[in-house]
Amino acid sequence: MAVDSIRFGIIGAVKRGSSFVRALKAHPQAELVALCDIQEGKLLEAAGELEITRTFTRDEEMLTSGEIDAVIVATPMPLHVPQAVMALVQGIHVLSEVPAAVSFEQCRELARAHRRSDAIYMMAENYTYMRPNRIVREIARQGLFGEMYFGEGAYIHELKGLNEVTTWRRRWQTGINGNTYITHSLGPVLQWMDQRVTAVLCAGSGHHYTDPRGDRYELEDTVETLCRLSGGGLARIRLDMLSDRPHNMTWYALQGTDGAYEAGRNRDEQGQIWLRSRSEEPKWEAIEELAEEFLPPEWLDPPEEALKAGHGGGDYWEIHDFVDAIASGSNPPVGMHEALDMTLAGLASQQSIAEGGQWVAVEDSRSW
Repeated sequence: MAVDSIRFGIIGAVKRGSSFVRALKAHPQAELVALCDIQEGKLLEAAGELEITRTFTRDEEMLTSGEIDAVIVATPMPLHVPQAVMALVQGIHVLSEVPAAVSFEQCRELARAHRRSDAIYMMAENYTYMRPNRIVREIARQGLFGEMYFGEGAYIHELKGLNEVTTWRRRWQTGINGNTYITHSLGPVLQWMDQRVTAVLCAGSGHHYTDPRGDRYELEDTVETLCRLSGGGLARIRLDMLSDRPHNMTWYALQGTDGAYEAGRNRDEQGQIWLRSRSEEPKWEAIEELAEEFLPPEWLDPPEEALKAGHGGGDYWEIHDFVDAIASGSNPPVGMHEALDMTLAGLASQQSIAEGGQWVAVEDSRSW
């Protein structure tokens, strides 16, 4: 059934949620009609700037108001599932920030609510939309890497100061040991290899830092998670949010029988790729040289809103895909099971490291 206009609300509209506003306003089928945040003063200020008349300080009031068709959940990690479930029960489509959940129990609760609802769920894993990652994704989809058997992802983002500003991070990201924030590094690799994680082994490098109160971070400085994949592949995922070092954010690699890819080693360095179909002799070429052949037309000539959006345009393109999924009734790129594939591996890593680095099986939500 065709959809002319989709009424959107944002929970957590003052901080993270504000980054989605530009993309929503740019989409002809999206209408931003309501904002929700517990910071009432800043909420009213944001609503005034956006000329939005409906504001809420309680999520339940907005979700039961009957005034929205879709919601963006841009709140701290432990609130993602309670708010997504409330929305799904009301038949409201959900775009949730990462990760999908913070416990195995929450994962099951979310999957159950989605199964009982007619609404669409998508996780806003914006690193799958980074330009180089999108190029690699299309090359992999066309089979040009051959049999893909090894992938790497790393999230290297020192955020001890951010822990003190957004205090929920001190509990949910650096207050637990294991890969507590895995989706940015694992998500693109799973999309490329088209496999799910079946088991993980996680180990850490020890503790070398304390917070401003002198308390040791429960998270070890660097944690490495080995992931066995359903197609026989292996992935290596690194998380480091504590080490004193220059900024790097993410790094990726992919190896197949007919090609290899490695991201740039710093933020200004371009990634490199080799494909047997382009050169029988293994030699690198810049990933951007393949953009014109493997990116869709809208990526080659992106609108101004995409160029200005955060996370390399990811905050724009994920909104674009979410709205299109609602309008067409199709599955979004990071739907319920893909979101849980990216989330469950991180939760299992926490169990693995607590058990001294034992292999821990990762359930498949499709079998629940």
